[in-house]
Amino acid sequence: MKLRTFYKIYYEHRFKKANYILKLYILIVIPIKYFINLIHLPKIINLDKFVDRFGLSETSDLGKLFDFFNSDKGNQFENQYAHPSKRTTLKIKGHGYSNFYQKYFENLKSKNLNILEIGSFHGNASAALFFYFKNSKFFAADIYPDLFRYRSNRIKNFYVNSSNEDSIQKNIIDKFSDNFDIIIEDAGHSLKDQIISLFMLFKKLNSGGLFIVEELDFPDTRKDMNLKNEKPTLREILFKFKKEKTLLNSSYIKKNDRDNFLYNIDSIEIYKGNFNEIAILRKK
Repeated sequence: MKLRTFYKIYYEHRFKKANYILKLYILIVIPIKYFINLIHLPKIINLDKFVDRFGLSETSDLGKLFDFFNSDKGNQFENQYAHPSKRTTLKIKGHGYSNFYQKYFENLKSKNLNILEIGSFHGNASAALFFYFKNSKFFAADIYPDLFRYRSNRIKNFYVNSSNEDSIQKNIIDKFSDNFDIIIEDAGHSLKDQIISLFMLFKKLNSGGLFIVEELDFPDTRKDMNLKNEKPTLREILFKFKKEKTLLNSSYIKKNDRDNFLYNIDSIEIYKGNFNEIAILRKK
């Protein structure tokens, strides 16, 4: 973990609000806490050399894999978002998306797929999917790729800022000539991020492919994910389309991306996990 990453995640918001004396204190404290937390950061695991003592290579239970690798997509996990030095083994309730993923992934698990996850963080979900899709390649994107704790010949970890159209264009659309079979959007969850990620990247999805948006309802239920209270949210766009086959206008949707979506969308299903909603879209 880079010092800049540590600052951006844990201190930037405090620094901006602090007075001059507190700013000075924070600047002194940051390096000290950084090195303390660096010691507690999980070591990078080479999944190609992973010693499987738990039968992970044989399981077809995605929920078990999510739970084992501590992904919040599962039913329970250790809080991975706290300071590394403050993390405990106490299990908290996860999003409970496992059954939805299992339903759509079960018939695909033996295929040779290209799978893109935006918002990979430590890579816990990527590691779980690595054992589920044994023949697939994974593309794990995050604004802080240095936090990714796994490596493999089948995993490519890289930078993308999903709130920035130029970054999506440069680091995904222009960078990879091949399209993806599955795209999982699990990044910032803000209104703009969700809309531009879906409509810009839908054209990078292969025919029959799946585009998944986690925490779909965040911009509708959390003020910090929609500070200007903008409308429509992606949730409103998708529900309107499901009901009336009408696509609401948004300043974040370009005309060519809009036309591509309308021509190629096959189905949209929205489910409720333990706390939030997940949308699963299929391309024609």
